[in-house]
Amino acid sequence: MTTATTRTTVRAYHQARFHGDIPAAARTLSEPFHFQSPLLTSDSTHQHLSGLEAFLGIVTGVDLVSELYGETEATLVYDVHTSVPAIGSQRTAEHFHLTNGRIDTIRLIFDATPWHAIMQAAIPS
Repeated sequence: MTTATTRTTVRAYHQARFHGDIPAAARTLSEPFHFQSPLLTSDSTHQHLSGLEAFLGIVTGVDLVSELYGETEATLVYDVHTSVPAIGSQRTAEHFHLTNGRIDTIRLIFDATPWHAIMQAAIPS
C-alpha cells in the first residue's frame, strides 16, 4: 500500500460520512472493523454507521485542520460545527489504520464532556 492509497481511502470515507453517503462510507471499511471513541465502541461497519444519520442531523459543517498520511495509517484533525449550543464547535482528531487498502480501525479523540448531558437526555427514563 502507498501513502496515496491511504489518502484516497481516508478522504473518501471522510467525505462520504459527512455527506451522509452510508454505502460509500461502508465501501472504505473492512471486516473485521473496530471503532473506538470516548462515547462509543463498535466492532462492525453496520454498527458503526447505524447512528450516522442522527449525528449528521446536528452537524452544520466540518472544517479540516490537518491531514497526515502514512502507508497504513492516517490522522485527520477537524472542527465539527453543530447546531447544539452546549457543544457548538468541537475539535476532533481521528486516527485510521488500514489493511489492504481499507480502513480496519478508527480511533476518534475529542472532549466528550459536553456530550454526556445530551446523551443522558436522549435515553428514555
